[in-house]
Parts: sequence; C-alpha cells; structure tokens
Amino acid sequence: MNSLKEIKRTDRRLKLKVVACGVLARELYRIAAAAKSIIDIQLLPQGLHDEPDKLRQRLQQQIDALPEEGMHYDAILLGYGLCCNGLAGITARNIPLIVPRGHDCITILLGSKETYKDYFDTHGGVYWYSPGWIERSLQPGKERYERTLQQYTERYGEDNALYLMETENSWHKEYSLATYIDWEMPDSEEYKGYARECAAYLGWGYDELPGDKGLLQHLLNGDWNNDEFLTVPPGSIIVPNVNSPGIVACKPYNKEAKS
Repeated sequence: MNSLKEIKRTDRRLKLKVVACGVLARELYRIAAAAKSIIDIQLLPQGLHDEPDKLRQRLQQQIDALPEEGMHYDAILLGYGLCCNGLAGITARNIPLIVPRGHDCITILLGSKETYKDYFDTHGGVYWYSPGWIERSLQPGKERYERTLQQYTERYGEDNALYLMETENSWHKEYSLATYIDWEMPDSEEYKGYARECAAYLGWGYDELPGDKGLLQHLLNGDWNNDEFLTVPPGSIIVPNVNSPGIVACKPYNKEAKS
C-alpha cells in the first residue's frame, strides 16, 4: 500500500478507522462531526484497561478483522493511551496504526501529555472525572458505596458486607482530589455537580480543569506529528517507552520471538 506521506500528498480525504474506549464517546463524536477526514468510530467497553491482557486481545481482534470489513482504510487510530501497558504488544498488520502519546485517556481529554504531566506533578492524589467516566461506570462516591453495600449485604450478611466495604474502599485513602475535565458539554453543570458530591462524600478536594480538543482534532484530521503521535507501520509492534517523553515506541514484529 502507499505510505501515509504519499496518501497525504493527494487531494482525497483520508479514510480512517477509530477504535477507542467508550469513555471518549462524546468527545470523539463531537470532533468527528467537523473533521476533514472520513471517519468510522468503533467503541470498546470502558474498563478493559483493568485487565491489560483483555484490552490487548480485544484491540488486536479489531485490528485483525478490518481487512474482512470490505472497506479500505488509510490508517487505524487507537483512542487509548498506553493504558496499564494494554497497548504493549499490539501489532500493525497491513494498515498503519496511529497512537496518541500518553499514559491513558486523560492525556487525550486534556489535549497533551505536557498538560497532564504539569497537573500531575503539582497536584497529588488526583482522581479524574469526565462525562464518559460518569456515564459508563459508577464512580467513587455515595451512590456507589450504597449500591455496593446493599449487594454485599444481600449476599453475605450485614457484618461481612461492612468488612468487605472497608477492605475494598481502602484505596480511597490514596486520593485527595477529584478533578473534573470540562469540555463544556451539554449538561456539564450536572456532571460537575455529581463530581462535587462525590468529592464531598469522600472527603476529597474538588477542582475543574478545561478540556482541550487539540489532540483529538489532530488525530482525526490526520495531523500526526511525531511529538503527539506514534505511527506504527505495518509489520511493527507497540512497545512501552515510559521513561522517555514519547511514552510509546514501536519495533519490527518478530514472529520467532513471539512463538
């Protein structure tokens, strides 16, 4: 196939396949509506990063299935960061992969890995909230606590349920700040109010940070500069590079080493 440079020198629009985490749904569709590329979006369930092997398997399945869909794409865009090394080992087949340089989806929502790092370095114990996270998973807070307690009580009895809740929620002590990423979506005030209530219930502070559409715009418009994106050519595999500014890298795929 033609190289990406050759394709982008032509006048035709890029045809791009996006495979992304469902937490980015609202932001992705908002940017895709105005993108200059032809874009198909496929969302995978939120939470796959909790089991990196499962995330890797699902992504590779989607990548491998694309040639069978009958439509030619110029590139496959992954709407993920490194995500607990879930992208490590992902292999580009006959279509280049484009990967945002970031540790997770928060980088994508904030618009750059630099913004993410600056905030992370100056704010300890941050737990992030966004419309996608609020809609697609029950976030830490009163509602989650009460619902889980009820389920445990029905299964194991009251005393055991209280013990399980104390053990299960011990990780809350590692956080002290709930930060909402504000893309000024419809119903933003409702989402912010929910995040504030969660923070108050947990005894955390609360902060808001404006989202930045720049990184997603560049991704969907085909503006893949090396500072923001990793281009994985066919026959190459994604590898972590967390100690470098680039965060992710790639190398030629070695079938013998894999087997």
